[in-house]
Amino acid sequence: MPGLVAEQDAVSLVCRVARALNRRVTDIVALLFNHKSAGSLGAVAGFAIAVVFAWRFLSPRPPATQAGPATPAGTPDSVVSDAPEPVGDSGKVITRQIVAKRLSGCRKVTCQLLGVVFEEKTPEELQKHATVRPSVVELLLEISRHCDLYLMETVLDDKSEENALMALESAGLFRTGGLMKEKVLFCSTEVGRTSFVRQLEADFHIDSSLDIVSQLSRFIRCQLFISSMEGGQLAANIFNSPSLEQFFS
Repeated sequence: MPGLVAEQDAVSLVCRVARALNRRVTDIVALLFNHKSAGSLGAVAGFAIAVVFAWRFLSPRPPATQAGPATPAGTPDSVVSDAPEPVGDSGKVITRQIVAKRLSGCRKVTCQLLGVVFEEKTPEELQKHATVRPSVVELLLEISRHCDLYLMETVLDDKSEENALMALESAGLFRTGGLMKEKVLFCSTEVGRTSFVRQLEADFHIDSSLDIVSQLSRFIRCQLFISSMEGGQLAANIFNSPSLEQFFS
């Protein structure tokens, strides 16, 4: 408000000066025109120029508007920064690319639990507890996004099934919807596991049993034999790796 009052006072002062000048100019011009001579006319012109400059000097200048920062043409108001992706996101992108490359167009994958997904390696251990290996969680989720994934295991009793499902759920493997409890299958013999794979018509099977991968080699497009030992004379469509994550690394 003080600034506004000061501006009004300045305008009022200029108006009063202008009225006074107007009266003085009128009187002088009338006097000079009553004495029409070359000198008088020159004096009128000079006086008029002086009045113009005085008016421009005394007139209040409009406040300068502060221009905002120039915005390049075609640039939206909100500019998306080109910040680099977090390392975690970049790692996921790499994993996705590796999964797609390793599966080579396979759309249905079956995978054993013991010795591959679980720390436990025998059905007897599964009766007591089940522990999902942390290093395979994100990998399995990525595989389930890329294709239809089924998990399966040979168990000795219902308690083993409960332990397996609880461990998978606790690890967050059912959180995305790609892998569901209905896609975790159990049987009582290895022959049953072989039948599951064939009935599902899997393109890619992952197992730690050399007998099973050998029997399925004629029917399955690709297989991964999980073993720290060399599988000997494996069929051309069977890969060998110490662990699931090492194969997809």
